[in-house]
Amino acid sequence: MKMEHVALNVSDPLAVAAWYRDHLDFQVVKAMSDPPFTHFLREAAGTMMIEIYKNPPNEVPPYPSMNPLLLHLAFVSADPEKDKERLLSAGATLVEETRLADGTHLVMLRDPWGLAIQLAKRALPMLGKGA
Repeated sequence: MKMEHVALNVSDPLAVAAWYRDHLDFQVVKAMSDPPFTHFLREAAGTMMIEIYKNPPNEVPPYPSMNPLLLHLAFVSADPEKDKERLLSAGATLVEETRLADGTHLVMLRDPWGLAIQLAKRALPMLGKGA
């Protein structure tokens, strides 16, 4: 089996979908214009999606107050410093930045709605051709 998507209940699916499309290179592959405003967003490599919606509305997790290690979306980044600055300019906030002894560079951010996103440049890639 192959993983298709991860689903997230968010407070403003329309705005989240637009931000992820504009700033994280996602493509909207399916969208509902009526509640629960479900959107399927495919990442740039086309191998994984996230599904976002607001359903039920009273059960959106408190992403801003959650420890980012409980839930985060991790992205491979060739240049975490450049991507960090670009995302901060787009409304993300910095949580922490870590450089491991092996050369791995990790940047934890929060999107404008508080969901944690991580930028990862691994010393030894764990996915794709370099894995």
